[in-house]
Amino acid sequence: MERAPQFNVRVYGLLIDSARRVLVSDEFIRGAYFTKFPGGGLEFGEGTRDCLKREFMEETGLDVQIGSHIYTTDFFQISAFNNKDQIISIYYFVHAAEPVNLVTHHVPFAFEPWQVADNNGTAEAFRWIGWDELTVDTVSLPIDKVVVSIVTSGQVTLPWE
Repeated sequence: MERAPQFNVRVYGLLIDSARRVLVSDEFIRGAYFTKFPGGGLEFGEGTRDCLKREFMEETGLDVQIGSHIYTTDFFQISAFNNKDQIISIYYFVHAAEPVNLVTHHVPFAFEPWQVADNNGTAEAFRWIGWDELTVDTVSLPIDKVVVSIVTSGQVTLPWE
């Protein structure tokens, strides 16, 4: 029996450090490469801010404080991974509650060959992008591109303003 279409709620955070760099996640998922903001799927019984705190802890080991809301998807977006899911993404600024001690890379997709050998596998690497270098082409997913446009065009108050 075919599965009915569902909503898939995702929550993402923009972590900006004191050098005005934003953290991105380079990911290999099911044979494809994506650059996106850290975050992930909302679980049943969880609020969006709790979800983002959990996702940051799981992905980066960082305890973050959730700041102001940036954007919630306001257009139809089908999932890149399942054409039966409509994606609703919610974005916040986040602040590290402790010094950021995270392994990061300077080049996109800094994976070891074994990490991407299996097309059904996944891999993740983090990197910082200077605020002045952040463009819609920096990220892969359509909703992330909208968020980059919003934050770089002055439509929201930035954490250092």
